Amino acid sequence: MRHLIIGNGPAGVVAAETLRQQRPADSIVLLGDEPEPPYSRMAIPYLLEGDIAESGTYLRKTAGHFETQRITLKQGRAVSLDTAARQVTLQSGEKLDYDRLLLTVGSKPSSPPVPGIDLPGVMTCWTMEDARKIAAAVKPGSRVIQMGAGFIGCIIMEAIVSRGAKLTLVEMADRMVPRMMPPMAAAMMRSWCEAKGVRVMTDTRIASITQTATGLRATTAAGETIDAEVVISATGVRPNIAWLAGSGIATSAGILVDHTLATNIPDVFAAGDCVESEELGTGLRIVNAVQPDAVDQARIAAMNMAGRPARLTGTLQLNVLDTFGMVSVSFGQWQGVPGGELVEVSDEREHRYMRLEFDGDVLVGATSIGHTEHAGVMRALIQGQLHLGAWKDRLLKNPLQLMDAYIARQQSVG
Repeated sequence: MRHLIIGNGPAGVVAAETLRQQRPADSIVLLGDEPEPPYSRMAIPYLLEGDIAESGTYLRKTAGHFETQRITLKQGRAVSLDTAARQVTLQSGEKLDYDRLLLTVGSKPSSPPVPGIDLPGVMTCWTMEDARKIAAAVKPGSRVIQMGAGFIGCIIMEAIVSRGAKLTLVEMADRMVPRMMPPMAAAMMRSWCEAKGVRVMTDTRIASITQTATGLRATTAAGETIDAEVVISATGVRPNIAWLAGSGIATSAGILVDHTLATNIPDVFAAGDCVESEELGTGLRIVNAVQPDAVDQARIAAMNMAGRPARLTGTLQLNVLDTFGMVSVSFGQWQGVPGGELVEVSDEREHRYMRLEFDGDVLVGATSIGHTEHAGVMRALIQGQLHLGAWKDRLLKNPLQLMDAYIARQQSVG
C-alpha cells in the first residue's frame, strides 16, 4: 500500500508516524514544499527572539529519525490532483502515485488588498525564509508596523519587540484578538501591551503603503501616516486549497471531511488547518486552525487510512496565548450561545480575568487571563459536556469555584 501525505508540518509528521506504527510494511512518502526538515511554524517567534536556533524549530530532533522510521521525505510543491488516476502533479512536472492520500496542506497567509503590499520591506512571518528576512531587517531601534493583532499577530508581536524594535500594531477590528476574546479581556490585553511600549491602533485600516527615501510609509483610511523601515502583514491565514480546483474534492472555506477525516473522494483524507470539521456541541462546520486539534485529526485520519476505524467526536476551539508573560486562553464557544447565560469577573490590578458561557447547565465556552490553574478544568468541562446541575448557579455567583465544580461532578458521574 502506497500512502502519500502532502504537508510535512505537525499534522503530516504525526500521521506518517501513526501509519508506520499501524502498517509496518507500507510505503509512506511525506511531501513538503520547503527545503528545511519538517518544522513547527509556531516555533518561529522563539527563533526570532533568539531563544532557539533553526534546528530548535524541527519537529523531530534526532538525526536520521525519518530514515529509521522508513518515512520518505520529499521536497516539492503539489499543483494539481487527479483523483481518478490517483496521481499528484508537482510544480516540477513530476507525478506521484498513491493508493491512499492524506492532505495536511495547512494554511497560507492572506494578503490584504492594500496598494504597496508587494513592496520590498513588506513581509509575512510564516516560513523559515520569512523569519530569516525579518531577522536581517529588524534591528534595535527599527520602526516596524504590524498589520493584524489576531492570534498569530500577537505571537509575532512579542518577537519583534524582543529585537528592540519600535512597534506600531494596527488592527481593523474594534479590539485585539477579536476571534479569541470578548471586549473586556481584549482591553486588558491592550493595556498590557501598551505598557510594554507597543503602540496599539484598533478600528484602523491601512489604505496604502508607499516607498520613501528612508523606508516605507503607511497611510491609514483616516489619513494618518506612519513611517517605518519594515511592515509585517499578519492579517490572517486561509486554508491552502486553491490548488485542488478541478480535483472533485468538496470544499467550502476548507476541505469538507466526515468524522473519519475522509473527504468525498474514496481513499482521500484530510486533516489540520485545511479542513472544515464539525464543532463539538454545535455540529457547525468550522475551520479550527490550532495545532493540538490538527495533530488529533491527523492521528485519526492515519488510523482510518491504516484500516483501523477511529472517529473524531468534534473539533474544539482552543487558543492559548502568552503575550509578554500574560497567559490568556479561550475554549469552545467563548463568545456565548443564543439564550445562554454568562458570568464575567475582572481584576485589572492583578491582570486577571475570567468569563464562563453556559448553555443550560453545560459549560460551553470560557475565556481567562492569568487563571492558568483553571485552564485544564475549563477544557475538560467543555469537551466532556458535563451537566453541572446546581453547580451552574454557584459558578454564576463565583466562577473561581470551577475546580470544585469539576471535582464534584466527576465524583457524581463516577
